[in-house]
Amino acid sequence: MKKHNFSAGPSILSPYTIKNTADGIMDLNNTGLSVMEISHRSKDFIAIMDETQNLFKELLDIPEGYSVLLLQGGASMQFCMIPYNLLQNKAAYLDTGAWSNKAIKEAKLFGEVDVVASSKDTTYSYIPRDYKVPADADYFHITTNNTIYGTEIKEDMDVPVNLVADMSSDIFSRPVDVSKYAMIYGGAQKNLAPAGVTFVIVKDEILGKVDRMIPTMLNYQTHIDQGSMFNTPPCVSIYAAMHTLRWYKEQGGVAGMYKKNLEKAAILYDEIDRNPVFVSGIGNEDDRSIMNVTFVMKDEYKDKEADFLAFATGKGMSGLKGHRSVGGFRASIYNAMPQSSVQALIDAMKEFEKNI
Repeated sequence: MKKHNFSAGPSILSPYTIKNTADGIMDLNNTGLSVMEISHRSKDFIAIMDETQNLFKELLDIPEGYSVLLLQGGASMQFCMIPYNLLQNKAAYLDTGAWSNKAIKEAKLFGEVDVVASSKDTTYSYIPRDYKVPADADYFHITTNNTIYGTEIKEDMDVPVNLVADMSSDIFSRPVDVSKYAMIYGGAQKNLAPAGVTFVIVKDEILGKVDRMIPTMLNYQTHIDQGSMFNTPPCVSIYAAMHTLRWYKEQGGVAGMYKKNLEKAAILYDEIDRNPVFVSGIGNEDDRSIMNVTFVMKDEYKDKEADFLAFATGKGMSGLKGHRSVGGFRASIYNAMPQSSVQALIDAMKEFEKNI
């Protein structure tokens, strides 16, 4: 049976990425060696690193003066690296979910943190809008897509300070004006590669402004100076990322992925809004994520949630169960998710409706 992988992460990868990564694991470029066992200082891997960073710059149209880093530790490591490197006096944060909340907690270890707004009062079911970013903050941190709750910030903000964004789950899903950001970062396991590599796009000129000593491994300048090779990088994840980026380029780049993502999200939200059994977890349509679609049973059908999950699982759906903090269902429809799988979910929802 064909499986439809709606997992929130680690999540679906394109067949192109899986096949080509598997080929390189068996034999990299006819060298007789696996990409898992070659030196990261070898010409073969340096070429992989260079191409991956260059594809980042090309696909996102990254301006001059920015560095692309491929690091370890996940986005969670960035929660402390960012204030370690950037927080001198005060930082501002927008609290829109579990991950921004964790980032706030880490930042408070390094200095004053101004949480300008939060949607925690309604279990993060909306994106706050009526707030002011303090002009004296060293930076303003946002999480653009909230995988657990299904909300997304879809526009590039204009703010009076350095804008820092966690784009772990929506990078390459829509066009982004990188010039409006001082830093963009994220884990790989949603839209890029298997878990293991973390991307950081940083504007070089924002570094070196704090007066604290920064440990070598936690200093962004270390990794800029060493080309993300200060220590052994996660070679296989970077190799897989390279193939994902090649695939994005073949699909028409970020603009091509965005068109497909809008179409997938639209047909799924349309079915949720039409179907009398289900209801969206996010009332404001402008706030609905195009990456993580959350929905629940309407009150009169709450006792049928386990039945629908079992029914959908029997139809080949995997990873549909919502996060334990919100319940219900979550369909993660990242870049690699084909529209056919989204349609299969819609068909299952319609069939369940008829049989209920």
